[in-house]
Amino acid sequence: MEGDAGPGDARRALGHLVEAVLASRGEANAVFDILAVLQSEDQEEIQEAVRACSRLFGALLARGELFVGQLPSEEMVLTGSRGANRKYKMWMRHRYHSCCNRLGELLAHPSFQVKELALSTLMKFVQLEGEHPLEKPKWEGNYLFPHQLFMLVVGGLLSPEEDRSLLLSQFREYLEHDDIRYHTMQAASDTVARATDGRPEVPLTFWNNAFMLLSSVSLPRQEGTLSSFYVKHTELSDKWKVIHLKLPLRVCKKVLVIMHDSILPHLAQPSLMIDFLTRAYDIGGAISLLALNGLFILIHKHNLEYPDFYRKLYGLLDPSVFHVKYRARFFHLADLFLSSSHLPAYLVAAFAKRLARLALTAPPEALLMVLPFICNLLRRHPACRVLIHRPRGPELDADPYDPAEEDPAQSRALESSLWELQALQQHYHPEVSKAASAINQALSVPEVSIAPLLEVTAFEIFERDLKKKGPGSVPLEFIPARGLLGRREDLCAQHFTLS
Repeated sequence: MEGDAGPGDARRALGHLVEAVLASRGEANAVFDILAVLQSEDQEEIQEAVRACSRLFGALLARGELFVGQLPSEEMVLTGSRGANRKYKMWMRHRYHSCCNRLGELLAHPSFQVKELALSTLMKFVQLEGEHPLEKPKWEGNYLFPHQLFMLVVGGLLSPEEDRSLLLSQFREYLEHDDIRYHTMQAASDTVARATDGRPEVPLTFWNNAFMLLSSVSLPRQEGTLSSFYVKHTELSDKWKVIHLKLPLRVCKKVLVIMHDSILPHLAQPSLMIDFLTRAYDIGGAISLLALNGLFILIHKHNLEYPDFYRKLYGLLDPSVFHVKYRARFFHLADLFLSSSHLPAYLVAAFAKRLARLALTAPPEALLMVLPFICNLLRRHPACRVLIHRPRGPELDADPYDPAEEDPAQSRALESSLWELQALQQHYHPEVSKAASAINQALSVPEVSIAPLLEVTAFEIFERDLKKKGPGSVPLEFIPARGLLGRREDLCAQHFTLS
């Protein structure tokens, strides 16, 4: 297009070229002029060229004027002895491939409008290729999804250099269709495999894009017939290949957060995630806390045997557990894991003792949750009540509990006592002191629900304290002051005078 031509002029010129190509095969070379505008530096011209290509190749696909089958190289097309009609279709299909490749490049264009238009055009071609396949079916009625074209789309979305979150949010509308969700999972798996093959490190941007794409795939929560298809109906394969990849810790956390409700319920074999979850659980820190949810489902619903599970859970109890972002989730799951009446007393005693020791330095908002948590353990397991009441026990000169012991069975917690709870009865915050005093009376049979306490924050406690009304008058001194320097016998009056 000429440099001084406006968008309207470009639209009319491209429109004439499209009409000419569609009207006569003798004007086929005009396709080069249309494709050339796709290389323009002008954003408006590029958008007009994309729309023109959409019209042109959309019509050619619908009319069956693109070659169907294994496409020979362009050199072979020009030098071969094929008929004119066959040569035209092969030549035009090469132009179509050039157009699609350029549209794939435009997914990285600086202008979001250009990216969005390129994406919608490519997805239009995906739909048209599904209806008018460019491959010959192996048998009658064989479903042919345009994998190669769709791989171009997914590859453009999973950029290793640029955050594609805005473009991925636009792609979500296509994920409403069952076939697009299925083929997105396949194409993403292939793209990730290629990106990680033989490379020691993959950019974090790539993993973030991959996570956003895959986490947008909402699978059905119950079995049923698949009815929403973007292209022709398909029989989806139920065979999945598990690929274990080394994810960056930041992405691993995101995956673990959605593992229990967005991944495991949709797997035909949830046990395939055992290796991933156990490895994540072995890492330690926040990663281990997040892996608990998935492991809980596998242990309780799929009979996963994990011999060292409680030992590792015990090892997660350190001062940081009261300050991590996922504290509420951790204690909710720990409460579930320690709810079984079949757990040995030494194990429950070790958890109660470790939590009591950590409580000595915990913030008030954590104490309001962990103190009822400990009391609930004593309610569930009467054999552990010797920690707070041992009538004929020996006098202890020192605490036999070993906080450095990693194995709860060897920690000697059952020989100890919960003296920490008695110490916390002197806590500066009255609510903490009251919660710690619960052991002074016989523990009630019904447990105290810790659910409302899991999310309590320091800000909420502070706001609650501000709203409390104190007594009407508070005595500040027993002897009222007289004068600026006090009484004559006061120390201040003995050494200072007013002049």
